[in-house]
Amino acid sequence: MSEVRLALVVDDQHTNRLLASTLLKRQGWTVEEADNGALALALAARQPFRLILLDISMPGLSGEETCAGLRKILLTPAPRIIAYTAHAFPEDRKRLLSGGFDDILVKPINRQAFDALIAGL
Repeated sequence: MSEVRLALVVDDQHTNRLLASTLLKRQGWTVEEADNGALALALAARQPFRLILLDISMPGLSGEETCAGLRKILLTPAPRIIAYTAHAFPEDRKRLLSGGFDDILVKPINRQAFDALIAGL
């Protein structure tokens, strides 16, 4: 029996959640969705997500604040947290990676980049 690959897609925009969720499901992932950081923290505290795609610009808790909160929960095993954002400048990338993100997926999603990013998870 294979291990369930559980992912959480967090974005305040329904279309962005739908696209990422669809791509993950096509690769055999079980996907939960959250439209804000507070809900993402609550879901992550209850379920062992292996992957979290996290939008940066959201009302309420930003993606960066949510990432910091996720890291403070000390989830076991630690999920791979990917910034899911249109912020692609080098200074943004450096800030996000030093802020606790494992990698960055730039919107709009490029399917090849998406597949490469989640390969092996």
